[in-house]
Amino acid sequence: MAMRPAPDPHKDAYALILDAIDQGIYRPGDRLVESELADRFGVSRTPIREALQRLETQSLLTRDGRSLIVASLDHAQMAELYAVRQELEGLAARLAAQHAAIEEIEVLRGMVEADHALLGDPQALARANRRFHHQIHLASHNRFLVQQLDLVYRSMALMARTSLAAQGRGQKALAEHAEIVEAIAARDGARAAQALKDHLSIAFVVRLKEEAQKVEG
Repeated sequence: MAMRPAPDPHKDAYALILDAIDQGIYRPGDRLVESELADRFGVSRTPIREALQRLETQSLLTRDGRSLIVASLDHAQMAELYAVRQELEGLAARLAAQHAAIEEIEVLRGMVEADHALLGDPQALARANRRFHHQIHLASHNRFLVQQLDLVYRSMALMARTSLAAQGRGQKALAEHAEIVEAIAARDGARAAQALKDHLSIAFVVRLKEEAQKVEG
């Protein structure tokens, strides 16, 4: 019988579980079991237990009896999250227009161009979308803003389905990304902030339509 590899004490159990939720391996409502997580990630149960407690404290996990399950966002929570995202990411875009280095802008342009190859693969496009937005956060050159946006994006992992899976949304989203980048390149902070806010507003509308269709079904 093949021997199971010894747990790796250097692995970050919290990051591993959070990434699995973010990738949709564990979805809202899924139960998380210490022993199963330890086997999956090759980590001992003690750091897994500590990671689960931390995720519960951050409201990313919730109790269902004695079990911990991945939390979900209700309509009000989703609206609140998008409201915060619009303001914080709009500020990030405004600051990026002021502070981004030419090289950072070229990286953003390259991301938009490369992401066209991912059209038709919503999950891959969603991961690229997060990288693009994070690059704008970094280009703001404001560490406190980046920290707050990191917290917001943890909660984004609780959305079971990416809005980029909607018909035609991927192509339109990339066009919106291009507009944001060009506003940053033009050093037009107001235009960049508005373009990013509009981008998130459209994404929110797509999610609301999807939720409405679930109710109708």
